[in-house]
Amino acid sequence: MEHVLDNPAWNALISGNRKLAYGNDAIKYFAKDVSPFIGFKETASNNFRLLHDLIPHNNPVILISPKETEVAGEWKVLNCIGGFQMVYNQPDELPEEVNVEITPLKKEHVPQMLALTKLTNPGPFAERTIDFGHYNGIFKGEELVAMAGQRLHIFEYAEISAVCTHPDYLGKGYAKQLLKHQVRRIKAASDIPFLHVRFDNMRAIQVYESLGFAVRTEIFFYVIQKQS
Repeated sequence: MEHVLDNPAWNALISGNRKLAYGNDAIKYFAKDVSPFIGFKETASNNFRLLHDLIPHNNPVILISPKETEVAGEWKVLNCIGGFQMVYNQPDELPEEVNVEITPLKKEHVPQMLALTKLTNPGPFAERTIDFGHYNGIFKGEELVAMAGQRLHIFEYAEISAVCTHPDYLGKGYAKQLLKHQVRRIKAASDIPFLHVRFDNMRAIQVYESLGFAVRTEIFFYVIQKQS
């Protein structure tokens, strides 16, 4: 039986993120200023063709798959990013270690959030990505120097995303504090934390493993765009 995390975008779009979903019974997607992720109920050739006609823009979109996939129809593959899907299944609570103030991020912080993600490239982040909710950050003066939030919410699984730190503030443990904050929040809601990380991001993988995350499976992100 397929696990809900094997088709994360689709299962998020029919469960925890359904209020942000567009599409039909076979294909769903987010608005382009929320997220580029699209989901198929089944990754079939015909669904690529239907997606081409259904989605109302020409921006790149991203298909998430637990295996290498042939992209069909009038689509160009811009990139295929391989990574790991990691899940936190530890029974114990992470200890509270608040050395700096963690601030809830709001709409007025979006320009700084966009600037920080553009600088650090933790993954796709747009003007309305904050609509996924639960974004928190660390400020130095008026400057946002680190943040993390939630993205896909798949039934009882909640994805931690956009974990990033300004290059001038690396090595201070800010990302780890924000990750712990997210894990505690998700577990308090009786959900299970998970996240995605690139194969080559060894620094992040080591941090996640030190907190108790374990690799569940390999995962592939296909960045595709309409050819016409």
